[in-house]
Amino acid sequence: MTTQKKLSKYIRDFLEHTEVGRNQSKKTIENYQHYLNRFLKWYGDKSPHLITLNDIHKYRLFLNRYEDDRGRTLGVKTQNYHIIALRAFFKYLIKNDIQTLPPEKIDLQKIPGRTVEYLTREELERLFEESGTDSFIHLRNRAILETLYSTGLRVSELVSLNRSQVDLKRKEFMVRGKGKKPRIVFLSDRAVVHIGDYLKERTDSFEPLFINYGRARKNNDITLGEKKRLTRVSIEYIVRTIARKAGIIKKVTPHILRHSFATELLLNGADIRSVQEMLGHSSITTTQIYTHVTNKRLREIHEKFHR
Repeated sequence: MTTQKKLSKYIRDFLEHTEVGRNQSKKTIENYQHYLNRFLKWYGDKSPHLITLNDIHKYRLFLNRYEDDRGRTLGVKTQNYHIIALRAFFKYLIKNDIQTLPPEKIDLQKIPGRTVEYLTREELERLFEESGTDSFIHLRNRAILETLYSTGLRVSELVSLNRSQVDLKRKEFMVRGKGKKPRIVFLSDRAVVHIGDYLKERTDSFEPLFINYGRARKNNDITLGEKKRLTRVSIEYIVRTIARKAGIIKKVTPHILRHSFATELLLNGADIRSVQEMLGHSSITTTQIYTHVTNKRLREIHEKFHR
């Protein structure tokens, strides 16, 4: 019987399905694999039809009490990611007529509503000013900051940018975000100027928009292009270092610039649906984390009109 096959076999089938059938990103597949393998290690390589709600309850206790060899635990959000992966896996099994626990019976833990950190206009200007423009590296770093803030790109989307896709004349270009969904992003006039200044100083033929420069700067071998592409870690380091030099106390990351982009739009009257599209959020619920902005506007209205 198919129900007697081992859990590990079905997990492999599911991961192949997410890659080919659903065209999920490499990172999403890696996350599914990590979370499902943890469940497999805990539960054992048994048949999925044996899994009960009590098993899930015990597994959630395991996750809640989990502690690695360095004493680190799992936050509620991370625990939920494990359960979300399980529910997706169970949904796949049932769709393929394989008996297992119905995913709708498994609830997620409630997470307290969170607010997002963002930079004020004064902090943004300090950040931009500190990046400088008196050397090639400074020009590149300023272009990175301006691009992040102008477009609201995720750092992974910024890293993957190529020179050929960024249209400085039209001041817009297409990116593929989570789930490889395409969306159009827009550049401000200021971002166009700083990207243009940076590109004018480029003497190489490398395709990546943002590259690192070492001793091989003048080597135009196109095959080196991907090796020269700045990584996510490099971008995060650049942003963090400039923010520290600018005297900004907040923990500044590329994602904080994304939050600042969305916050600025809403403060200036943009509707949340438009912001959702520009951020590339699949659900409006995700965009609603910016309700701190709405609350601020309500306070201003209250102060203006309440007597």
